[in-house]
Amino acid sequence: MSTTALTYAVPGVSCEHCRAAITAEVSKVAGVEQVDVDLDAKRVTVTGTAVDDAAVCAAIDEAGYDVA
Repeated sequence: MSTTALTYAVPGVSCEHCRAAITAEVSKVAGVEQVDVDLDAKRVTVTGTAVDDAAVCAAIDEAGYDVA
């Protein structure tokens, strides 16, 4: 399987706590290999194989943030 990168706009991220919370939740999603939270751009980029888009959105929501 090939590795893919998915990017999400998450306007509520602003600090290291945000980064840690999102990284912890999204890392639990099957297939996720890397999570990058860009606080300045307010984007979350997820890299992995066969990553379920809905599962990533649910994990971001579970962390307390909304995907735009």
